[in-house]
Amino acid sequence: MADEINYITPLGFKRLQDEHEHLTKVERPETVKVVTWAASLGDRSENADYQYGKKRLREIDRRLRFLSKRIDIAKIIDPETIDIHKIQFGATVVVEDDEGCEKKFSIVGTDEIDTKRGLISWKSPIGKSLIGREEGDEVIVKTPKGDAEYTVINVEYKKIEIEEFIP
Repeated sequence: MADEINYITPLGFKRLQDEHEHLTKVERPETVKVVTWAASLGDRSENADYQYGKKRLREIDRRLRFLSKRIDIAKIIDPETIDIHKIQFGATVVVEDDEGCEKKFSIVGTDEIDTKRGLISWKSPIGKSLIGREEGDEVIVKTPKGDAEYTVINVEYKKIEIEEFIP
């Protein structure tokens, strides 16, 4: 894990930072206040506010450690600065299956996945299969339902919209 790199787009990185900041500056201090207040009431063994608050603090601290690690190993790749024809991290790709249906994918980091919006990880089966390919290439992707065959129709590097962090 020490050598792992967290490839991420600029907007994905901002989302991680925004969540970290919200947890640090808003949610954790509010939870500490509730726990302090609940502890001042006396018997903590049957105090639901205290027990829930302590549990929530552990969850927040665990998430903060995770976010800090992801931010520390992040390598920000801006798709708008890439000018190559091969599919790499940050590419937005249009593929066509053997039935003529087109699908659009943007290859992003593991912290940015949103399959409903076509944001797939570079580590996913389809992401791995597409990396290094060019327009016109045939790609076979191993899926749980069997092999899927695609033809690469278009490759472009543009801004990839990532949903903002919403507390």
